[in-house]
Amino acid sequence: MESLTLDIELLQLPETSPMSMKSNQDFVKKLFDQWLALPETNRLVASLVNDVKSGVALNVVSGGSSAANSGSNSPLASMFPARNGPPLSPRNSTGSPRITRQRTGLSNLSSPLKVVSDHVKELIPQFYFEDGRPPPNDLKEQCIAKINTLFHGHDDGLQLQEFKLVTSEICKVPSFFSNSIFKKVDTNNTGFVKREAFIDYWVKGNMLTKEVATQIFTILKQPDKKYLVQDDFKPVLQELLATHPGLEFLQGTPEFQDRYAETVIYRIYYYINRSGNGQLTLRELKRGNLVDAMQHADEEEDINKVLRYFSYEHFYVIYCKFWELDTDHDFLIDKENLIRYSNHALTYRIVDRIFSQVPRKFTSKTEGKMCYEDFVYFILAEEDKSSEPSLEYWFKCIDLDANGVLTRNELQFFYEEQLHRMECMAQEAVLFEDILCQLFDMVKPEDEGYICLNDLKGSKLSGNVFNILFNLNKFMAFETRDPFLIRQERANPTWTEWDRFAHREYIRLSMEEDVEDASNGSAEAWDDSLEVSF
Repeated sequence: MESLTLDIELLQLPETSPMSMKSNQDFVKKLFDQWLALPETNRLVASLVNDVKSGVALNVVSGGSSAANSGSNSPLASMFPARNGPPLSPRNSTGSPRITRQRTGLSNLSSPLKVVSDHVKELIPQFYFEDGRPPPNDLKEQCIAKINTLFHGHDDGLQLQEFKLVTSEICKVPSFFSNSIFKKVDTNNTGFVKREAFIDYWVKGNMLTKEVATQIFTILKQPDKKYLVQDDFKPVLQELLATHPGLEFLQGTPEFQDRYAETVIYRIYYYINRSGNGQLTLRELKRGNLVDAMQHADEEEDINKVLRYFSYEHFYVIYCKFWELDTDHDFLIDKENLIRYSNHALTYRIVDRIFSQVPRKFTSKTEGKMCYEDFVYFILAEEDKSSEPSLEYWFKCIDLDANGVLTRNELQFFYEEQLHRMECMAQEAVLFEDILCQLFDMVKPEDEGYICLNDLKGSKLSGNVFNILFNLNKFMAFETRDPFLIRQERANPTWTEWDRFAHREYIRLSMEEDVEDASNGSAEAWDDSLEVSF
């Protein structure tokens, strides 16, 4: 007890009525325990015990005792003034603790536990700012000094071409955001951005302290929205097409400029907008790699080296694959068109599931037909089954009853057509029982009775599971361990399946185009020779 030290000043209790104390026995007990734990109380009890042992008469102060009796040297009297000491155990009914407590009342006790009504309040610094944290004064002053330098001599403001330096030096976002920032500041469409207006938007609007992803999100989104829609990306892509040296050759073909921009946007939403609702949130933007890809596109002169989203070669492959299937060129394809994809690689059953819009609802307004955007989602899912969007896409297709697990019956339903196709092609057929064991060995699901989506996401071979079920060409390539594919994987280990596919297809398509050009050139030369002879 002697080692226990309590600061009496901190044991502050609000004033309490006797009735409330009576009804709250637990509180009274805790209060008594605290009092008993005080060093002064410890010494008092020890003194009283010693007095009893030595036969000294105790100086007990009752509720009705006079003030004269309080002059004793007892330790009890030293702690409690006259009239207010707690009574000892009663000797008769008149000294009952119950009666005494009611008579004296807690409000009359001069206890070391001081009664106070004031509460100490600790000020917590503000940690949430709805419009972003204000910049520190030194950072703010440095930024304004740079702004003053860039705006010096331009009292009327900067025009768009001059403003691009502000985008790179002050805002530090990709240069193809210049036009979008310019329009955000020049709200009256005067064609000029003045110094004061830019300071209001960038410095006083707390854009200076925001992360790059948050800055980009704020620049792109509409003022009344908390998400980005596809149209929000069009201004920056138009500026990218107009200014990037790697896309300069497209300036004479506006139609392909539009198609390129659309394809980039569709790829962004396929990978980043994981909710699939067409509303890209700040959280999704931060979790993705779009900001890094934008910065890479701004720094790299060869746009084809920017494999994420912006590669022109990737766009070229997607567009040409769609054009090959769209035989009537109405920019729509149906089931019979899609079944011809990759030399009839897919089964009818999986194509039926795609057109039933189970994995994704079509944006096409024509019933029973897929538009270009729908095809972009399909080809990205088909050619890169290692990505999570692809795994989710195909999982929904195979999950016939939409219960979140793939059972033996569902796997067998899709493999039956594969087995039939192998038999028709006189290839060695693999029985479903053997395939089922192979599938489970590749995935290693937690439950041996079914496969769930998390099992597939945790396996590096999950893409081959879907190829076995509905893509015969890739199934055969997997079974034979195509050496060309193995060499390609080793040559570019950081590439995704999509990157390798797009690279192969672009080479094939460009070679076909070269042959066609050469054929047309020889025909023209032959025609010229005929004309000369006549």
